[in-house]
Amino acid sequence: KIKKTAICGTDVHIYNWDEWSQKTIPVPMVVGHEYVGEVVAIGQEVRGFDIGDRVSGEGHITCGHCRNCRGGRTHLCRNTIGVGVNREGAFAEYLVIPAFNAFKIPDEISDDLASIFDPFGNAVHTALSFDLVGEDVLITGAGPIGIMAAAV
Repeated sequence: KIKKTAICGTDVHIYNWDEWSQKTIPVPMVVGHEYVGEVVAIGQEVRGFDIGDRVSGEGHITCGHCRNCRGGRTHLCRNTIGVGVNREGAFAEYLVIPAFNAFKIPDEISDDLASIFDPFGNAVHTALSFDLVGEDVLITGAGPIGIMAAAV
């Protein structure tokens, strides 16, 4: 059950119905992929989650079968399906995602912060991917993710 969502640049493209959106988004489509919610139902084979757990989830559903997925490089899956892009998203009362994509949110993290874990994860990954301790760095055209990266 969705508790809070955030608006991504992708959502703005879809709202503006630009050329990319027109070619990519099947309609009708519930968009949104930045969210936090509560587990209200669990599939029969799912382990590690309980009803009432606060969760968010990775917005890219991967196949698990291609060479990249089998090699642990799910971020390079050629069969990726985007939540809120290629399948129903989080701007709804409920969202269904595979357990593999879900992760628990600790109680001390607010819903406001948890709802932006997706872009914050991108920012942290980018900022920590390079050995830049003590270096000067220029982040040009910094939107929300760039600002988060600068803070890291």
